[in-house]
Amino acid sequence: MIAELANLDHETSSDSEVRVPLVGGAPLHDARFLARPNRFVVEAELANGERISAHCADRGRLLWLVPGLSLLVGHKPAAGRKTSYQVAAAWIDGAWSSLDTHLPNRLIEHALRLGALPQFAAYPTIKREARHGSSRFDFLLTDGDQQCYVEVKSVGHVEDGVGRFPDAPTERGSRHLRELAALAAAGIRTAVVFVAQNANATVVMPDRAIDPDFADTLGAVKQAGVEIYAYRCPVERNGITLMQALPCVIEA
Repeated sequence: MIAELANLDHETSSDSEVRVPLVGGAPLHDARFLARPNRFVVEAELANGERISAHCADRGRLLWLVPGLSLLVGHKPAAGRKTSYQVAAAWIDGAWSSLDTHLPNRLIEHALRLGALPQFAAYPTIKREARHGSSRFDFLLTDGDQQCYVEVKSVGHVEDGVGRFPDAPTERGSRHLRELAALAAAGIRTAVVFVAQNANATVVMPDRAIDPDFADTLGAVKQAGVEIYAYRCPVERNGITLMQALPCVIEA
């Protein structure tokens, strides 16, 4: 059984140019992957032969990172940072795949403020990192007494057109879904937006092999009234762009 979890009538056309730069607009450099000594750091070699350490914002397993893989890294020195570089993306199957899990939030916030997501356009007030009880959600949209909590999920790796989430077990992700469902049951609008950060994405699916609880919970909260959306968001040197809606499906 496969249940559709996307509202495909909400699309953002490619000419709207809803785009945000990689690594905050920092200068980008070509590099090749050497190793990942821990989940926070990638070792790479720049095109000029210089070996560098780069911060990795993606905490997933990233088993597809193999020596020699082409990378984009941003030069972003700052006080207190252990490295001067941040990994932006990896070249996988003919497309850039983002390695920045914070990028989707910046993209969706930009889209919300531009009114580029019609399903959320009626809310003039946008609050980031909104707390409700003991939890914190990515966005709270309000219009007077009306509220909508929005949680954004980063889908970095795409294989054979399928973007899967998560890349590692996420108890926190499942808990957030259940909390959104509780809000929906109380009459408060809630939504999850999956951002597939790869031009090859044609569908988004929960990765049941990695986290069956998340997959089951996603299907359950859809039935409980949580809205589920997914978008194809190609990554290029000039940034990540919000494109068309994708189906998000779950296999029982």
